Amino acid sequence: MDRIIGKRPRLDEDLIKKFVALKDVMSVSCVVGDALEREGIMHSSMKMRSVAAPFIGPALTVKLVPGFLVDCLVIFEHAKPGDVIVIDAFGETETSIWGGLMSGLARSAKIAGAVVDGSVRDTDEARMLGFPIVSRSVSPRAAHSAYTKIFEPIELYGDISAGGVVVHPGDIIVADEIGVTVVPYEEAEAVYERAADQAKREEATRNEILRGATVDELLAKFGRI
Repeated sequence: MDRIIGKRPRLDEDLIKKFVALKDVMSVSCVVGDALEREGIMHSSMKMRSVAAPFIGPALTVKLVPGFLVDCLVIFEHAKPGDVIVIDAFGETETSIWGGLMSGLARSAKIAGAVVDGSVRDTDEARMLGFPIVSRSVSPRAAHSAYTKIFEPIELYGDISAGGVVVHPGDIIVADEIGVTVVPYEEAEAVYERAADQAKREEATRNEILRGATVDELLAKFGRI
């Protein structure tokens, strides 16, 4: 492939806004993961590398080619405010395809965050910018594009694999300092309802614990802890 640009999915913006409003929920990746019955959770090596700021939004999927990873500047021709950039870099841990300038461009474009199944760098700059990045690793080694001026092959808006989870364009990405959970878009409405309900029950449980409730009392009232 050279440059393949698929079609941006049509999404229910009101549904996306409801998910984004869950951003302040404690341990939101866990809550949504529970609502998915433990499915859709990326590998534990996918961690926050700059600021531990939760972010939620629809996936703009990016697929690279193993052994010839390029800089992903083309995404800024297509990304919309609130998107989460999800990059399938085949788990490559030693060549970084996201750096400080990318973080600056993403912040200016009002992108919610980036998830890279591969390596990133300049995490100090991303931290200074307040731009959240999740990746499999961190390494100073850049991609070759700055030297070769080659920015392809690359594919946008295709199905990818990131952190061991299949991600479709438009799937809802829920990321925090604990991990990343992927909500298939076609299940999003039902998952939101379950996640919102669980968040309310967990908040109520916390309040009961602070008031001195016992385990038996909590189980009797909420059915789980």
